[in-house]
Amino acid sequence: MFSKLFGRKPTTPAAPKPPEIMGLYLGGSFELDALKLKVLTPDLIIESCAASQLIQAVGHAQLDSGGDLLRFYTDDDGFLQVVTDGGLTENHITDVKLWHFYDTKTIGSDAQWNECLTSLISQPTYELEGKTFTRVWDAVGESSPPVAVTEKTYEEDGDVSTTDQFMMLYERPLDDERFESLLVVGEEKIINNNKDRCLVISTGFDVLPTDIQING
Repeated sequence: MFSKLFGRKPTTPAAPKPPEIMGLYLGGSFELDALKLKVLTPDLIIESCAASQLIQAVGHAQLDSGGDLLRFYTDDDGFLQVVTDGGLTENHITDVKLWHFYDTKTIGSDAQWNECLTSLISQPTYELEGKTFTRVWDAVGESSPPVAVTEKTYEEDGDVSTTDQFMMLYERPLDDERFESLLVVGEEKIINNNKDRCLVISTGFDVLPTDIQING
């Protein structure tokens, strides 16, 4: 009432702000070391990797360990992933990887979804294009279930969505003590009270912060 009498406009809640780190932010872009990409790419499953990438969405998930998982989705059909421990500053970064989406399959039934969670996502080894990747996240005991996280994704148009993810990390050795990584993820999103589920496979490799140049 008082706002009407005195001509004040009602305040609108501020839009949620996506996280930033290393100068990476929604709508920004970055350059990767082109020489290192040229040397590394022939050993990887991906056929090419753009040196210049535009960030079109940002994902954030809190980890049970107390850390954070940040993903900067780009126009190169992949994402730069930054893992931190104990805070969201450069000093807390523990891992940086560049991932590219390899395959996405729709999961149409509860039976298929349960099979993914119980036996498909987490295996001792995973075969892809004739290459063998070994599971990294092994639990104590015989069973190593997928790691569950909930990712909140911020898009350039202001849309914010939430996805439950059940994932397992694999890797295979390359030369010079390098590794190619494999991420197998079961994703579940509720859309109009319906469960949208899929199995997402991505391949990636380690990136040093010094290999990244922020544009602007």
